[in-house]
Formats: sequence, C-alpha cells, structure tokens
Amino acid sequence: MGRHKRTDRDAWVMVGMAIAAASAATASFTGLRGLALIAGWPERLAWLLPITIDAYAMTAARVWLSSGPHGERGARRFARANATGAIMASIAGNAVYHLAAAGLVVISWPVVVLVGAVPAAVLGLTAHLHALRTIARGTPQQDGTGRTAVDPATAQPVSPVEDRPRDRTGSRPADRPRPRPRRRAAPRTDDALMEAARRADAEHRAAHNGRPITRDALRKALRIAGPKATEIRRRLASESGTDHETLAPERKEVTQIR
Repeated sequence: MGRHKRTDRDAWVMVGMAIAAASAATASFTGLRGLALIAGWPERLAWLLPITIDAYAMTAARVWLSSGPHGERGARRFARANATGAIMASIAGNAVYHLAAAGLVVISWPVVVLVGAVPAAVLGLTAHLHALRTIARGTPQQDGTGRTAVDPATAQPVSPVEDRPRDRTGSRPADRPRPRPRRRAAPRTDDALMEAARRADAEHRAAHNGRPITRDALRKALRIAGPKATEIRRRLASESGTDHETLAPERKEVTQIR
C-alpha cells in the first residue's frame, strides 16, 4: 500500500508541475509578446521575443546543470549567470508590459532600445557559451590531485578519449598495445669470449692455410675493443704454442698506435 501511495503522490506532483509550467509559459509568452508589440515590433514577429528569451534560459540552464569533465566548470559558471539573467529579463519584461497595460508606465525610447537589442544579445551569448563548452571538452584531463594527467610514453597531456584522433582502422592510439622495450644483452664473460675466439681462430685458419687469426679480424669477429682483442690473441697464441715471431709484426703495430 505504501508503495502505491508513493507512486500516486509522485504522479500528482508531476501533474502539478506540468500544469504550473504550462500556465507560466503561456502567461510569460503573452506578456513578452505584448511588450514586443508596444515596443514597435511587427505583429507577425512579436512572438519571437518570448521564444528567444525562454529558449535561451532553458539552454543556459541545461548547460549549467549538466555534469561534465573538470574543464567545463568555467562554461557552467557562465551558463549559470546567463540562465539567471534570462529569467530575470523575462520577469522584468512581463512586469514592464503589465505596468504599461495598467497605465502606470509610459513606454519610452530606452525600453524600445532594450527590447530591440534582445535578439542580438542572445545570439552573441549563445555563441560564446557554445565556444566555452567546446573548448572545455578539448582541454587535457586532470588526475585526482588536480594536476594535468600526462601520458608516460609520450610525456604529453592526456586529452579526453572522445577527442583523440582515430586511425584508418577506427581504433584510438591509446588502445594499441605498446611495444616492449628491448633489453640489453648481458656482458660476456672471459670464458665465453675465449670460446668464441677459439671458434673464430679455427675458421680463420681453415680459410687462410693455417695462419692464426689477426688482432683486427678477432676484434671484428667478437666485436670488442682493440686492447681486449690483443689480450685474447695472446692467450690463443699461448694455448696453441704459436711462435712469438708470428706475433711480432702486430706487436710493433700496437706499439706504434700507442
């Protein structure tokens, strides 16, 4: 029973709100249209004054009460001020019309100028509100601390997802898997270098009629520095029993380089 009563009560509230809104809109429309007529507007265009003011009031109120990202706060503040201003303008216009209809106020040139300036003012304010909201939606996102969120891969501010450019496949750059960074190879030990040097020396002897590998060839094969190549070649020579005279020309070359 309580649930049905609550539903009925909500329905009556909605009906009352609809009736109040319809009557207020009709009365406001009649007053603003009459103000436009006594301000010199043609009868076929006088209905545009209430439509302009009420439509802008609803638009500004919609932007004001909407939820959005952090960057839209400025747009919502501007919309709140304009929604309040539009409502106050509607109230003032209706008041001036009823005062004039009762013979308490004489319509003079300031009223005519103000009423005639309403369409141009509303157009400019609407364009400005739209620009503020568009710019706010394109501003970078902010994290929980109020600072601009930055993409760690590109060090660039993160923009809203809906504003990120799409590629030909329709996917966003943030949705693609990022390549893993290459790991550097671990440094080779002396035993590994000697084993590689023995293989390179054997290949060199097979290709050069049994002559031992030179220092430069060993350096290129193992991709090591010259002093390290000299040291490993000496160790190879001591292992294979190579005559010292065979190494003498290269020793002279190393001495000259040093």
